[in-house]
Amino acid sequence: MRKENNHRSELVSQLLYGDCFTIISHKKEWIQITTLADEYTGWIDHKQYQTLSPEQAKDITFTSSKFSSQLIDYIETENKFLSTLVLGSNVAAASYFKHQFEGSFITKKGAKKDLIQTASLYLNAPYLWGGKTPLGIDCSGLTQMTYRLHGIALPRDAAQQAQIGETLSFIDESEAGDLAFFDNEEGDIIHVGLLMENHYILHAHGKVRIDRIDQTGIYNLDTNQHSHKLRMIKKVI
Repeated sequence: MRKENNHRSELVSQLLYGDCFTIISHKKEWIQITTLADEYTGWIDHKQYQTLSPEQAKDITFTSSKFSSQLIDYIETENKFLSTLVLGSNVAAASYFKHQFEGSFITKKGAKKDLIQTASLYLNAPYLWGGKTPLGIDCSGLTQMTYRLHGIALPRDAAQQAQIGETLSFIDESEAGDLAFFDNEEGDIIHVGLLMENHYILHAHGKVRIDRIDQTGIYNLDTNQHSHKLRMIKKVI
């Protein structure tokens, strides 16, 4: 998904297999869309989607979701071709397109204690602004996809995610899987990560990595200095 209707425009997010959306407008070979799951708007090439009824799209998104649980997997298309899937793809769409999927998937809401294990699947994935896959992901994409794989919907951007959940006063009140948010000098939320036990945080900064965290912020273990200023901690579940 791009900010404007051209291939050189900023990547704002990504659609995975099974992600459904509503078409807002057309402009030449591009369509402007709003996703159903997180109500995010952007432009995609008109060759990158197939049509479903509104009822089918809502069923895939909100009722029958099945998220692929392997880093890389495959579906077999109606024409017997193999197509690549990435972690978190919604394979509930396969039945509507007469595709065959025989891999593993997640359908039930996962336990909070397993959030970090899920997030660790993305470790060392390169940072990609707007990315949501193990091949490239940004900070809010990491938290959104981790929670998605546990059956919990988060908004797309860090600033949006910071508006939900219960605010905690201290790191010591938090549990593994809670979200920590960080701001810039203007007070805008610009970063998010998943808290771990013993004052560590898993986040996407250059790559998906683990660093220390204290009441000041993230302490980068490579540079031996703080890289992000802590603004708040939120308990979503």
